Amino acid sequence: MKEENEIIRQIVLDTETTGMNQFGAHYEGHCIIEIGAVELINRKYTGRKLHLYVKPDRPIDPEAIKVHGITDEMLADKPDFAAIAQEFIDFIKDAELLIHNAPFDVGFMDYEFRKHHIDIKTADICTITDTLQMARRQYPGKRNNLDALCDRLHIDNSKRTLHGALLDAEILGDVYLAMTGGQVSLFAEQETETPVPQAEEIREELTPVKISSEGLIALPLTEEESAAHAEYLSLINKKSKDNCIWIKRLSPDANKTVH
Repeated sequence: MKEENEIIRQIVLDTETTGMNQFGAHYEGHCIIEIGAVELINRKYTGRKLHLYVKPDRPIDPEAIKVHGITDEMLADKPDFAAIAQEFIDFIKDAELLIHNAPFDVGFMDYEFRKHHIDIKTADICTITDTLQMARRQYPGKRNNLDALCDRLHIDNSKRTLHGALLDAEILGDVYLAMTGGQVSLFAEQETETPVPQAEEIREELTPVKISSEGLIALPLTEEESAAHAEYLSLINKKSKDNCIWIKRLSPDANKTVH
């Protein structure tokens, strides 16, 4: 339970890799080539992002390139994981990580830490929330990949022609906020409040009302509304063979069917 004034820091995270085997591709020597992360504090985007490209120590699989569009040539001048590891750790440390299919990304992260002799595991420095598992609980029996969730929750993913770590993290942030109660605001510093009208302003805009002898509030009708009401009552009276009690109550002489 959130305590008053408690700061909840969340990092929405996604990675792209040299291989796309969903069953432990990192154990086959595949590695991370792109990291995208977006910061939320108390359910608001702060504007802080981390976007890193990483030079792998093996070629990218052709099937993976079809998914994310990243080639070996694009990464030729990028740093390796060891060079960006501390920046990455500093950004995610002590946050709740929001990851879609978390075991896949966390498996790669932990593999990279081990491979580069960094003595930590992701779960030691972060809490981890798998948004895919959240979606499966919320929408059992339905497709719950990112595109399907965007369609279901009316989130614009038109820019997602290829997978990209930063774009996918940004989209996942919107999906998470929608699944858990809706987004509060885009940026905390841009949050604005709608002015609350003063009592005098409200009174000026109110339509005058009349209180009947029976204590009922009677709002004045326009001529068009009165005509439409009379026409509808006439139709009811015709269908009920002159037994519309509302016409009789309003006008004792109006209980005849209008043809």
